[in-house]
Amino acid sequence: MAGDGDFYTRDRPDQTDLTEDRPRGGGPEEPHSRGTWPVWLIVLLVVVLFVIVVVLLG
Repeated sequence: MAGDGDFYTRDRPDQTDLTEDRPRGGGPEEPHSRGTWPVWLIVLLVVVLFVIVVVLLG
């Protein structure tokens, strides 16, 4: 019967180091983003809708 070490090393390749899939360096300094205003707009919309529903049903 094979030991645990044989079980785990049997199918392992000789070279176990993975190549780097995202090379470091280069690229733009700042990624282009829309900022946080869309998030604040959605939050404001939800709050306004909540206040309207509370006033109408309250």
